[in-house]
Amino acid sequence: MTSPAQSPASPVVHAIEITDVVVEYVRRDGGRVRALDHATLEVAAGRRIGLVGESGSGKSTVAALLSRLLPANGSVTSGRVAVNGRDVLAMDSAEVRALRRDVVGMIPQDPVSSLDPTMRIGRQLRLALPGIVTSDADAAELLDRVRIRDPRGVLRLFPHQISGGMAQRVVIAMTLARNPRVLVADEPTAALDSSVRHEVTNLLFEIADEQDTTVVWLSHDLRSVGRWCERVAVMFDGAVVEEGPAGTVLQSPTHPYTIALAGADPASARPGERIETGVIAQARKGARP
Repeated sequence: MTSPAQSPASPVVHAIEITDVVVEYVRRDGGRVRALDHATLEVAAGRRIGLVGESGSGKSTVAALLSRLLPANGSVTSGRVAVNGRDVLAMDSAEVRALRRDVVGMIPQDPVSSLDPTMRIGRQLRLALPGIVTSDADAAELLDRVRIRDPRGVLRLFPHQISGGMAQRVVIAMTLARNPRVLVADEPTAALDSSVRHEVTNLLFEIADEQDTTVVWLSHDLRSVGRWCERVAVMFDGAVVEEGPAGTVLQSPTHPYTIALAGADPASARPGERIETGVIAQARKGARP
Protein backbone atom coordinates (compact mmCIF):
# COMPACT_ATOMS: atom_id res chain seq x y z
CA MET A 1 0.00 0.00 0.00
CA THR A 2 1.46 3.31 -1.00
CA SER A 3 1.29 6.29 1.29
CA PRO A 4 -0.77 9.25 0.09
CA ALA A 5 1.17 11.96 -1.65
CA GLN A 6 2.13 14.75 0.68
CA SER A 7 0.74 18.14 -0.17
CA PRO A 8 3.41 20.72 -0.90
CA ALA A 9 4.23 23.10 1.92
CA SER A 10 2.44 26.42 1.73
CA PRO A 11 4.72 29.20 0.51
CA VAL A 12 5.72 31.80 3.06
CA VAL A 13 3.69 34.98 2.66
CA HIS A 14 5.88 38.01 3.17
CA ALA A 15 4.40 41.22 4.54
CA ILE A 16 7.65 43.04 3.74
CA GLU A 17 10.12 42.47 0.91
CA ILE A 18 13.08 44.81 0.59
CA THR A 19 15.34 43.64 -2.22
CA ASP A 20 18.79 45.05 -3.02
CA VAL A 21 17.71 48.62 -2.18
CA VAL A 22 20.04 51.60 -2.47
CA VAL A 23 18.97 54.92 -0.92
CA GLU A 24 20.99 58.12 -1.15
CA TYR A 25 20.58 61.53 0.45
CA VAL A 26 21.81 64.75 -1.17
CA ARG A 27 23.78 67.00 1.19
CA ARG A 28 23.61 70.78 1.14
CA ASP A 29 26.97 70.94 -0.60
CA GLY A 30 25.64 68.73 -3.39
CA GLY A 31 27.44 65.60 -2.24
CA ARG A 32 25.62 62.32 -1.76
CA VAL A 33 25.42 60.06 1.28
CA ARG A 34 24.42 56.42 0.85
CA ALA A 35 22.00 55.48 3.64
CA LEU A 36 21.09 52.02 2.35
CA ASP A 37 23.65 50.01 0.42
CA HIS A 38 21.97 47.09 -1.38
CA ALA A 39 19.86 46.30 1.69
CA THR A 40 17.75 43.15 1.58
CA LEU A 41 15.18 42.04 4.15
CA GLU A 42 12.10 39.80 4.14
CA VAL A 43 9.55 39.64 6.96
CA ALA A 44 6.83 36.98 7.03
CA ALA A 45 3.27 38.13 7.65
CA GLY A 46 2.26 38.28 11.30
CA ARG A 47 5.82 38.03 12.64
CA ARG A 48 7.82 40.32 14.92
CA ILE A 49 11.26 41.44 13.84
CA GLY A 50 13.69 43.68 15.68
CA LEU A 51 15.87 45.99 13.60
CA VAL A 52 19.05 46.82 15.51
CA GLY A 53 22.25 48.70 14.84
CA GLU A 54 24.04 51.87 15.87
CA SER A 55 22.75 55.32 14.91
CA GLY A 56 23.25 55.90 11.19
CA SER A 57 23.09 52.21 10.32
CA GLY A 58 19.99 52.65 8.16
CA LYS A 59 17.16 51.55 10.47
CA SER A 60 15.13 54.74 10.17
CA THR A 61 15.55 54.80 6.40
CA VAL A 62 14.10 51.29 6.20
CA ALA A 63 11.16 52.43 8.33
CA ALA A 64 10.57 55.46 6.10
CA LEU A 65 10.68 53.32 2.96
CA LEU A 66 7.78 51.13 4.07
CA SER A 67 5.34 54.03 3.85
CA ARG A 68 7.17 56.14 1.25
CA LEU A 69 8.19 58.78 3.78
CA LEU A 70 11.74 59.51 2.65
CA PRO A 71 12.62 63.21 3.05
CA ALA A 72 12.79 65.40 -0.04
CA ASN A 73 16.57 65.02 -0.32
CA GLY A 74 16.37 61.22 -0.29
CA SER A 75 15.87 58.92 -3.27
CA VAL A 76 15.82 55.21 -4.07
CA THR A 77 18.35 54.64 -6.84
CA SER A 78 17.82 50.89 -7.20
CA GLY A 79 16.01 47.93 -5.72
CA ARG A 80 12.44 46.98 -4.84
CA VAL A 81 10.24 47.58 -1.79
CA ALA A 82 6.99 45.63 -1.44
CA VAL A 83 4.41 45.61 1.35
CA ASN A 84 1.76 42.88 1.24
CA GLY A 85 2.94 42.06 -2.26
CA ARG A 86 2.44 45.61 -3.58
CA ASP A 87 5.36 47.53 -5.05
CA VAL A 88 5.55 50.60 -2.83
CA LEU A 89 7.89 52.50 -5.14
CA ALA A 90 5.48 52.16 -8.08
CA MET A 91 2.42 53.50 -6.24
CA ASP A 92 0.74 56.72 -7.30
CA SER A 93 -0.20 59.42 -4.77
CA ALA A 94 -3.66 57.98 -4.06
CA GLU A 95 -2.21 54.52 -3.48
CA VAL A 96 0.44 55.95 -1.15
CA ARG A 97 -2.26 57.69 0.91
CA ALA A 98 -4.15 54.40 1.18
CA LEU A 99 -0.92 52.62 2.16
CA ARG A 100 -0.30 55.05 5.01
CA ARG A 101 -3.93 55.09 6.10
CA ASP A 102 -4.82 51.39 5.96
CA VAL A 103 -1.73 49.21 5.61
CA VAL A 104 1.29 50.61 7.46
CA GLY A 105 0.97 52.11 10.94
CA MET A 106 3.80 53.99 12.64
CA ILE A 107 4.48 54.62 16.33
CA PRO A 108 7.19 57.23 16.99
CA GLN A 109 9.75 57.64 19.76
CA ASP A 110 8.16 60.75 21.25
CA PRO A 111 4.39 60.33 21.60
CA VAL A 112 3.71 63.86 22.84
CA SER A 113 5.23 65.48 19.75
CA SER A 114 2.98 63.39 17.50
CA LEU A 115 -0.16 64.79 19.14
CA ASP A 116 -1.57 68.27 18.45
CA PRO A 117 -0.88 70.38 21.56
CA THR A 118 -3.83 72.69 20.80
CA MET A 119 -6.49 69.99 20.59
CA ARG A 120 -8.15 67.80 23.19
CA ILE A 121 -7.51 64.06 22.97
CA GLY A 122 -11.12 63.22 22.10
CA ARG A 123 -11.23 65.62 19.16
CA GLN A 124 -7.91 64.30 17.84
CA LEU A 125 -9.25 60.75 17.87
CA ARG A 126 -12.38 61.76 15.97
CA LEU A 127 -10.43 63.69 13.33
CA ALA A 128 -7.79 60.98 12.89
CA LEU A 129 -10.28 58.12 12.72
CA PRO A 130 -13.36 59.22 10.75
CA GLY A 131 -15.84 56.39 10.43
CA ILE A 132 -14.21 54.56 13.34
CA VAL A 133 -14.63 57.15 16.09
CA THR A 134 -17.93 58.98 15.65
CA SER A 135 -18.76 59.64 19.30
CA ASP A 136 -17.20 60.02 22.72
CA ALA A 137 -18.31 56.47 23.46
CA ASP A 138 -16.27 55.17 20.51
CA ALA A 139 -13.23 57.19 21.60
CA ALA A 140 -13.54 56.05 25.21
CA GLU A 141 -13.74 52.44 24.05
CA LEU A 142 -10.45 52.84 22.17
CA LEU A 143 -8.72 54.30 25.23
CA ASP A 144 -10.17 51.58 27.44
CA ARG A 145 -8.65 49.00 25.09
CA VAL A 146 -5.17 50.37 25.85
CA ARG A 147 -6.01 50.32 29.58
CA ILE A 148 -6.25 54.03 30.23
CA ARG A 149 -8.07 54.68 33.47
CA ASP A 150 -10.99 57.09 33.28
CA PRO A 151 -10.99 57.17 29.46
CA ARG A 152 -13.86 59.66 29.28
CA GLY A 153 -11.94 62.04 31.50
CA VAL A 154 -8.81 61.74 29.35
CA LEU A 155 -10.81 62.64 26.23
CA ARG A 156 -11.27 66.14 27.67
CA LEU A 157 -7.55 66.68 28.31
CA PHE A 158 -4.84 68.27 26.17
CA PRO A 159 -1.60 66.35 25.45
CA HIS A 160 0.43 68.40 27.94
CA GLN A 161 -1.96 67.31 30.69
CA ILE A 162 -1.17 63.61 30.39
CA SER A 163 1.99 61.61 31.09
CA GLY A 164 4.33 60.31 28.43
CA GLY A 165 3.16 56.76 29.05
CA MET A 166 -0.47 57.76 28.67
CA ALA A 167 0.33 59.75 25.51
CA GLN A 168 1.98 56.67 24.01
CA ARG A 169 -1.11 54.62 24.83
CA VAL A 170 -3.22 57.20 22.99
CA VAL A 171 -0.91 56.95 19.96
CA ILE A 172 -1.03 53.13 20.09
CA ALA A 173 -4.83 53.22 20.26
CA MET A 174 -4.99 55.67 17.35
CA THR A 175 -2.57 53.66 15.20
CA LEU A 176 -3.92 50.17 15.82
CA ALA A 177 -7.58 51.21 15.52
CA ARG A 178 -7.18 50.96 11.74
CA ASN A 179 -5.91 47.39 12.06
CA PRO A 180 -2.76 47.97 9.97
CA ARG A 181 -1.13 44.96 8.37
CA VAL A 182 2.35 46.28 9.22
CA LEU A 183 3.32 48.25 12.32
CA VAL A 184 6.62 50.14 12.42
CA ALA A 185 7.60 51.03 15.99
CA ASP A 186 10.60 53.38 16.20
CA GLU A 187 11.88 52.91 19.76
CA PRO A 188 8.38 53.68 21.06
CA THR A 189 9.31 53.42 24.73
CA ALA A 190 12.65 55.28 24.59
CA ALA A 191 11.09 58.51 25.91
CA LEU A 192 9.18 56.78 28.70
CA ASP A 193 10.06 56.22 32.33
CA SER A 194 11.56 52.79 32.90
CA SER A 195 8.70 51.91 35.26
CA VAL A 196 6.14 51.95 32.42
CA ARG A 197 8.23 50.70 29.48
CA HIS A 198 7.48 47.03 30.03
CA GLU A 199 3.76 47.63 30.48
CA VAL A 200 3.45 49.74 27.32
CA THR A 201 5.56 47.32 25.25
CA ASN A 202 3.53 44.35 26.44
CA LEU A 203 0.32 46.19 25.55
CA LEU A 204 1.54 47.03 22.05
CA PHE A 205 2.56 43.47 21.22
CA GLU A 206 -0.58 42.02 22.80
CA ILE A 207 -2.85 44.08 20.52
CA ALA A 208 -0.62 43.43 17.50
CA ASP A 209 -0.89 39.68 18.15
CA GLU A 210 -4.68 39.92 18.41
CA GLN A 211 -4.78 41.63 15.01
CA ASP A 212 -2.10 39.39 13.44
CA THR A 213 -0.09 42.51 12.63
CA THR A 214 3.49 42.28 11.39
CA VAL A 215 5.74 44.32 13.70
CA VAL A 216 9.04 45.98 12.77
CA TRP A 217 10.64 47.14 16.03
CA LEU A 218 13.54 49.61 15.73
CA SER A 219 15.67 49.59 18.86
CA HIS A 220 19.08 49.96 20.46
CA ASP A 221 17.97 47.76 23.37
CA LEU A 222 19.13 44.27 22.46
CA ARG A 223 17.66 42.72 25.59
CA SER A 224 14.17 44.04 24.81
CA VAL A 225 14.46 42.90 21.20
CA GLY A 226 15.43 39.43 22.37
CA ARG A 227 12.47 39.33 24.70
CA TRP A 228 9.75 40.63 22.40
CA CYS A 229 10.81 39.75 18.85
CA GLU A 230 10.94 36.39 17.08
CA ARG A 231 13.64 37.46 14.64
CA VAL A 232 16.40 40.06 14.53
CA ALA A 233 18.02 41.88 11.62
CA VAL A 234 21.33 43.62 12.33
CA MET A 235 22.09 46.70 10.24
CA PHE A 236 25.51 48.16 9.60
CA ASP A 237 26.51 50.86 7.13
CA GLY A 238 23.18 50.65 5.32
CA ALA A 239 23.07 46.87 4.88
CA VAL A 240 21.55 43.93 6.75
CA VAL A 241 24.65 42.00 7.81
CA GLU A 242 23.02 39.30 9.94
CA GLU A 243 19.42 38.09 10.27
CA GLY A 244 17.78 35.15 11.96
CA PRO A 245 15.95 33.91 15.06
CA ALA A 246 16.39 36.36 17.93
CA GLY A 247 17.88 33.85 20.33
CA THR A 248 20.43 32.63 17.81
CA VAL A 249 21.55 36.04 16.55
CA LEU A 250 21.83 37.67 19.98
CA GLN A 251 23.26 34.75 21.94
CA SER A 252 25.47 33.18 19.27
CA PRO A 253 26.23 35.92 16.74
CA THR A 254 28.54 35.08 13.85
CA HIS A 255 29.13 38.45 12.19
CA PRO A 256 31.96 40.62 13.63
CA TYR A 257 29.70 43.65 13.92
CA THR A 258 26.92 41.74 15.72
CA ILE A 259 29.48 40.30 18.13
CA ALA A 260 30.81 43.78 18.84
CA LEU A 261 27.32 45.25 19.21
CA ALA A 262 26.31 42.58 21.72
CA GLY A 263 29.54 43.17 23.63
CA ALA A 264 28.78 46.89 23.91
CA ASP A 265 25.25 46.39 25.26
CA PRO A 266 25.02 48.11 28.69
CA ALA A 267 22.43 45.55 29.80
CA SER A 268 25.00 42.77 29.50
CA ALA A 269 27.67 44.52 31.58
CA ARG A 270 28.31 43.71 35.22
CA PRO A 271 28.12 46.52 37.80
CA GLY A 272 31.32 48.56 37.69
CA GLU A 273 32.48 46.98 34.43
CA ARG A 274 33.72 49.31 31.70
CA ILE A 275 31.75 49.08 28.46
CA GLU A 276 34.26 48.89 25.63
CA THR A 277 32.34 50.63 22.86
CA GLY A 278 35.60 50.78 20.96
CA VAL A 279 35.13 47.16 19.98
CA ILE A 280 32.48 48.32 17.54
CA ALA A 281 34.97 50.58 15.81
CA GLN A 282 37.45 47.72 15.67
CA ALA A 283 34.80 45.40 14.25
CA ARG A 284 34.05 47.84 11.45
CA LYS A 285 37.22 46.71 9.68
CA GLY A 286 35.81 43.25 9.14
CA ALA A 287 32.11 43.92 9.31
CA ARG A 288 31.22 44.18 5.64
CA PRO A 289 31.73 41.16 3.39
